[in-house]
Amino acid sequence: MLSCMDRLSIDGAWVHTPTVHSDPRGTFHEAFRATDLRAAAGRPMELAQINSSTSRRGVLRGVHFAAVPPGQAKYVTCVSGSVLDVAVDLRVGSPTFLRWESVVLDDATRKGIYLAEGLGHAFLALSEQATVVYVCSQPYAPGREHGVHPLDPDLGIDWPAGLTPLLSDKDAAAPTAKEAMAAGLLPDHDTCLAHYRSLAG
Repeated sequence: MLSCMDRLSIDGAWVHTPTVHSDPRGTFHEAFRATDLRAAAGRPMELAQINSSTSRRGVLRGVHFAAVPPGQAKYVTCVSGSVLDVAVDLRVGSPTFLRWESVVLDDATRKGIYLAEGLGHAFLALSEQATVVYVCSQPYAPGREHGVHPLDPDLGIDWPAGLTPLLSDKDAAAPTAKEAMAAGLLPDHDTCLAHYRSLAG
């Protein structure tokens, strides 16, 4: 199977399914190709920071996003174990505002997900332990970082049954989408589109 970039129903979200080569030694795959992402998204993704987190089963991280501009685009993979990874459209005025989509990322398929600036990101660890690696277009900047509560009923994310989500204190105290919008925290869709065009050159 050839590697492919598949567009999700939320504009700015793509799933990369790589070709995984196996032999008696193990496996090899290209986890990220800048040219493939640029061809799909129509703009490059600069590499400013790489983060890695390890989570035990049931840990729920997110929904996180950064103020736009400059925002923070992410390319996320799970290098060990498995997670349910979720993209949420938090761009006020977007045709898919508050829509979410989920993709299982794991160490078998080696899929990755790209999320453009302005999209929210969250994941739930499905395996006993999961290690997630995030390639980020901008460095962490506390003053620009925001969150929406991942269990917000207005989002209605279908988290797997049978797991009690374990949230950080910060994520547990995050506002709902309505509260974040009322506070002016959510990204504006038109501003995001203008930012994407500026990146495309």
